Amino acid sequence: MQTSAKSARRQRARGTLDWRKLESKWQKKWAEAKIFETDPKPDSPKFFVTVAYPYVNSPQHIGHGRTYTMGDVDARYHRMRGYNTLFPIAFHYTGTPIAAMSKRLSQADPEIIETFTRIYHVPSSKLDEMKDPLRLARYFHEEIRKGMKEIGFSFDWRREFSTVDPLYKRFIQWQFRRLRDNGRITRGTHPVGWCTNDNGPVGMHDTMGDVEPEIGEFFLVKFEQDGIVFPTATLRPETVFGVTNLWINPDAQYVQAEVDGERWIVSKDTVQKLQLQNRKVAVEKELSTKDLLGSTVFNPVIRRKIPIFPGAFVDPKNGTGVVMSVPGHAPYDYQALEDLKSRAGPMVNAVLGWDEIKPVSIIQLDGYSDIPAADAVKKFHVQSQEDPKLEQATKEIYSAEYHRGVMKQNTGAYSGMNVAKARDTVVQDFTSQGLITKMYEILNRPVICRCGTEVLVKILSDQWFLDYGEADWKKLAHECLDNMTLLPEDIRPQFEYAIDWLKEKACARRVGLGTPLPWDPSWVIEALSDSTIYMAYYVLSKYLSKEWMTFKKFEKAPEKLMDEFFDYIFLGRGYPAEVSTITDIPKRVVEKIRKEFEYFYPVDMRHSAKELIPNHFSFYIFNHVALFPRNHWPRGIAANGHVLMNGQKMSKSLQNIIPLRQAIQTFGADPVRIGVLVTAEMGQDTDFSEQLARSIEERLVNLLVQAKKLGISRGKKKSGRPVSILDRWMLRMLNEMVKQATNAMDSLRVRETIQRVLYQMDNDIAWYLKRLGPLKRGINSRDLVLRKILEVRARILSPLSPHVAEEVWSLLGGRGFVSIAPWPEPDDRSLYPEAEISENFVKQVLEDTIEIMKATGIKPKTIMYYTAPDWKWKTYLRALEFANSGTDASRVGDFIKMIMSDPEIRSEGKLAADYANKSFQQARQLKELRSSRVKTGSVDEAGILEDAKEFFQREFKASVKVRKGGTKEIVDPKSKAKTAEPYRPAIYIEE
Repeated sequence: MQTSAKSARRQRARGTLDWRKLESKWQKKWAEAKIFETDPKPDSPKFFVTVAYPYVNSPQHIGHGRTYTMGDVDARYHRMRGYNTLFPIAFHYTGTPIAAMSKRLSQADPEIIETFTRIYHVPSSKLDEMKDPLRLARYFHEEIRKGMKEIGFSFDWRREFSTVDPLYKRFIQWQFRRLRDNGRITRGTHPVGWCTNDNGPVGMHDTMGDVEPEIGEFFLVKFEQDGIVFPTATLRPETVFGVTNLWINPDAQYVQAEVDGERWIVSKDTVQKLQLQNRKVAVEKELSTKDLLGSTVFNPVIRRKIPIFPGAFVDPKNGTGVVMSVPGHAPYDYQALEDLKSRAGPMVNAVLGWDEIKPVSIIQLDGYSDIPAADAVKKFHVQSQEDPKLEQATKEIYSAEYHRGVMKQNTGAYSGMNVAKARDTVVQDFTSQGLITKMYEILNRPVICRCGTEVLVKILSDQWFLDYGEADWKKLAHECLDNMTLLPEDIRPQFEYAIDWLKEKACARRVGLGTPLPWDPSWVIEALSDSTIYMAYYVLSKYLSKEWMTFKKFEKAPEKLMDEFFDYIFLGRGYPAEVSTITDIPKRVVEKIRKEFEYFYPVDMRHSAKELIPNHFSFYIFNHVALFPRNHWPRGIAANGHVLMNGQKMSKSLQNIIPLRQAIQTFGADPVRIGVLVTAEMGQDTDFSEQLARSIEERLVNLLVQAKKLGISRGKKKSGRPVSILDRWMLRMLNEMVKQATNAMDSLRVRETIQRVLYQMDNDIAWYLKRLGPLKRGINSRDLVLRKILEVRARILSPLSPHVAEEVWSLLGGRGFVSIAPWPEPDDRSLYPEAEISENFVKQVLEDTIEIMKATGIKPKTIMYYTAPDWKWKTYLRALEFANSGTDASRVGDFIKMIMSDPEIRSEGKLAADYANKSFQQARQLKELRSSRVKTGSVDEAGILEDAKEFFQREFKASVKVRKGGTKEIVDPKSKAKTAEPYRPAIYIEE
């Protein structure tokens, strides 16, 4: 297959482009000019944007690239919009993952060694030193830092810090003392996610995949057999009235144990969970499931014996491993019974009694039969109890019954109650009777600690908690949320749910890196709790790391940084002279820091991934409203989706994790930046692939090729030829692109912006060049138009593809850096509505002609275009006006009568009456274009076609003639002219 000359040129250009050279060139220039170092400018509006600082237990991969690129795009856009934009970064060392990884390296764990060497590309020579947690963290800190610079993030690097810096720890201790003073920290007994290997509480950063353990409260309904309790874990205790049997997993291990003075039958996996929840448990013996299956237990609520059946779907690690069966209202139970009956056969069913079990209906639910579980199983086409669609069926039924269900008469005293009220009442009543107790479980299990151990629930006593369940605190958090900009807006319900759902959060642990709890140094503040207001520290960090150190060497004496300093800087409490005396910081510096904080705070937009909504993002809101006055509360949050690789989630098992630095080396920084943004808007998952990156690279290289050509031609003498209607159309399309891109960027609809500036504009330019055809001597307005387009595209691409944008800008002779050039503004002088009408008309005629040629198979020698006569235009426009006037649309007769009163039109006879009727019907249907076409009036179609004649002749390789309808000398061999209508000329093709 031969490559076209144009494609070959692109390939040659791409082959000679050294991305690293181009990127390094501009990164060096930015750094030397310090264009991203931001200080207060009292006369300029500020924009403070932050991205969640990275955790330094691994290099960043291409998925992280999306979050940080989105923040960088936001920062760069606002700089160009005239905002004094602060965009800082720091590094998160706190927590157990770093220590856990170092420990695994020390133990020569083959999995972690393979991960480090094959996926993270850590040199084997570095592994020994990384057995020290801090050295491991510093290694990845530097790797991440290099990647951030290589991809061109516009950070103010003067403000960089880490969470184990001594001065940062003083800041965190101040935060915790003030939270405690405000009553936000309590000490008590609460359930937490727990790693039995590390022997400590577990949060999101401590788990594989950064999953926050969600703790739920299960109710254990007690069934009995000869004085032995079978506790069944359920979230729906009100359904006990519909229990027909119990389920156990026939392949699991069960034990008899003494639990708080009672004998219980539970799965072997349950024993440790009960012990962690402060129950006294002593295993008495292991049991064979053969001894349990087929026996009966007593349901004390309905006072009836029920059998125990085998259920393969029962997870022995979930709850107690014993499940009560409510087949009328639980799709899993319904399907399991159906499976037993169909797989066992009639004889076995008769012996074991499985076919005697019938679902019991206890909840009335409008829109469903008496057996809602059966309806759901049928709706989702469930095939067996192993079918994953059962989860969807279960969620639908449970939600519908909870919100709309009503208890039936066979539930006794609870009859007529809605399900939500019945649940609370059943729990209260049966708990007092000793028939129900509680147990905590990880709802989103399995959650795995980074050490490889499954996270369980432990009830801690004398643990320190942030009391996110406190009603007044929630009220303030909701007030803050109500006044925040959320991108995308549809994440708001998730935030509202998270704020309502959050309860006590363990904020300290015994192991890991971090800041000691100020009033009890045996505890270390945990990772998510020390990362809620650190955005305020960015204002200080510039001074603490550089300017302040010129006065005193505080890195050796961080205790000099007293709470009075932070009280004054952040809260305005106290006096600068007193703070200066206490800290030895000059008064002028203290005042300067306070003014800088007042200028930059609050954070205008906070960026991270959407899975942080139930934890970090919500904690961020809670802690700000607890510590700061309202004028310093956060103003906005942007939460993005994940990055897929070739349609699949990134995972080590699929070996599709690409470290960010490797991706930059392979594809170039700008193709990676656009590649992680272009296939989806912020809240959705985007899909990255090598093919996508290469196609983006080709488009960007093409822009550079154009810039070089136009840069060379800019010094040549220009023709004085007036701008043509086609040039005006191109400038109008450019103006529309600017308006659309600006509107999209205001809401960070980045995908839309990329589509407009990189793809749609290419299509418009291609049409423009196609219409122009070969240029004639002395006619070169094309280069003027193309240069203007490219200058505007460079500015719009600057936040997205900064290195290419800078190079294009430079080649075109732009002043300074495009990174800080003004964002393009729409130009009302470039509206040119007549140009759009003209080009749309040409495109329509082109399409109609092609369709006729396809339908007839004719190879034309001559093409005749006949435009509508003046009387048809007059009729058509009056029809539009008539339809717009609000006159009864059924009065076509009145319209025809009105039209035929015009002598010019009446002279056309029946032809005029027929067209009046047709134009009337068209006007009724043409709702959106009516007003604009009335405003435009009649269009000189013949003039437009005459102007485009050369274009049509090139396209069709035929002679083209244009005739205006209504002229006497018109040549019309096939009487086509009479069919011409406004906006639809008649077409005659001659072989």
